[in-house]
Amino acid sequence: MLIRETEYKDLDKVMEIYDDAKKFMRENGNPYQWGDNYPERELIMQDIADGKSYVCIDDGEIVGVFYFDMGPDPTYIKIYQGSWINDEPYGVIHRIASARRKKGVASFCLDWCFKKWPNIRIDTHKDNLIMQNFLKKHGFKRCGIIYLMDGSERLAYQKIANIN
Repeated sequence: MLIRETEYKDLDKVMEIYDDAKKFMRENGNPYQWGDNYPERELIMQDIADGKSYVCIDDGEIVGVFYFDMGPDPTYIKIYQGSWINDEPYGVIHRIASARRKKGVASFCLDWCFKKWPNIRIDTHKDNLIMQNFLKKHGFKRCGIIYLMDGSERLAYQKIANIN
């Protein structure tokens, strides 16, 4: 597998992966995190323009997609019912999704992000038990609660490579 920046020509496949991820979340008790319309095509196009959207490729096929950027993330400035591990510069992962039939994609994407920066923050919905377990398995610490710009609550996680 390899990671590269998402290109506009990838957009249909990327949106297909996101649509399948939304279906998977609904099937597994998490219908509210992304709802029906998130992420919007326009948002992904902006991520591509900003150079912050990445795809995971396996045997020439896109099998995963995610957003990665260096903080600060405005929704991570305030954290409630806890605290971040540190206040050092950090990378941010958002909108990570993978093709269901391919195992290990999300782990590969995380490893790639940690090669870019050793201090990573990520968040997920309280109903996304699969992601919560995935983050715990990969050594992330649940740090507290953050609120998105629309007021939605998310569980906030952080990991520092070689520490957690």
